[in-house]
Amino acid sequence: MKKITILSGKGGVGKSSITASLAAALSKKHRIVAADCDVDASNLALVLGIGELKEKKRLSTNQTAEFDLDKCTGCRKCFQECYFHAIGWKNNKPRLKQFGCEGCGVCELVCPANAVKLVNIGNAELGHAKTKYGFPVVSAQLGIGQSGSGKVVTEVRKMAEEKGKEINAELMLIDAAAGIGCPVIASVAGVDYVLAVTEPTPSGFADLKRALKMVDHFNIPYGLIINRHDINPEKTKEIKEFAGSNNIEIIYEIPYDKCFVDALVRLMPIIGHEKKYERLFFGIRDKLINNIKLH
Repeated sequence: MKKITILSGKGGVGKSSITASLAAALSKKHRIVAADCDVDASNLALVLGIGELKEKKRLSTNQTAEFDLDKCTGCRKCFQECYFHAIGWKNNKPRLKQFGCEGCGVCELVCPANAVKLVNIGNAELGHAKTKYGFPVVSAQLGIGQSGSGKVVTEVRKMAEEKGKEINAELMLIDAAAGIGCPVIASVAGVDYVLAVTEPTPSGFADLKRALKMVDHFNIPYGLIINRHDINPEKTKEIKEFAGSNNIEIIYEIPYDKCFVDALVRLMPIIGHEKKYERLFFGIRDKLINNIKLH
């Protein structure tokens, strides 16, 4: 099963909208599975018209400190050494702040009375559903104030792999988070191709370059989509010059169109809302299929 990750660097450039339409286009010719790896703010299933995931299960990919107050001697070492200031102090005893602990384990390490231990904590919910286009989508959502998104992404990819095997999928399409942090790295590692989406704004271009530098580290081939290319022709020209000087293939330039907003409001991909965009996304699909040599 081939794997393509779609990333952007900057958030809000239209990456998930493009992923949804591309998934729908791909599913017309190939057996695919989609994985929403933007677990801090997952929305791919919503864009594909799915209101509720099935077979949801709780994930525990993170740990938090737990205190045995009967053993605690009140030495305050855990309070003094906690880098994240997640430990309060009341009545000469430690008190864990609800959303502060990162599970680093320093408190457990420095406690002379063995009054602290790390315990697994449920930090996300994972599930899947079948779209009206016939392919499964796997998604997860971190709990409020929880961390560990990189490990959650790994669990999303594992389930997507399982669902892909069930239908003998030829391709996994991964919707990555914005930025270049742990969840994005977990979304990119081991894939066959990366499709980067950007917009012609200073922040969009700057974040694109950071994201592509990260992809270069993994030596993964990639191409570029410039979304809303007509809102700033000068910046679009600058992005194209950058792409040309670095031998980056521009897969497509997509114009600004309010129809994309209308489609999102209706919880559907643009190719399901406006037929005129079918040809555009079929073109993107065919270029990607050729690039990863999937026939």
